[in-house]
Amino acid sequence: MSSSRALKWITGSFEIILAIPLLGAAIVIGSGYTVLGLTFILHLITLVLSSKNKEPFYGSVLGIITSVLAWIPFLGWVLHLITGILLMVTAAQKPRQTDHYNTYQA
Repeated sequence: MSSSRALKWITGSFEIILAIPLLGAAIVIGSGYTVLGLTFILHLITLVLSSKNKEPFYGSVLGIITSVLAWIPFLGWVLHLITGILLMVTAAQKPRQTDHYNTYQA
């Protein structure tokens, strides 16, 4: 398993936890909103690694957007839920196999 896939599982799980209405709000407010900064950094690292590995990275992009907008109560809940689901789905996808026989070199 690549490090980007492992980070997708970790950040996806964390987003799902933050999507639990009262628990997520307690974590975010209790941390003084610093948990949103931490998730921003984790999503950014995941984005860079996913891009480098040529893996889907739209979950990480949405995670960055979520980290910026999650302080808005209802919107934050919806974004955490969607981001968590997208990250888990992309983490569960099998990596693409490159077909070396059909690759043309100039």
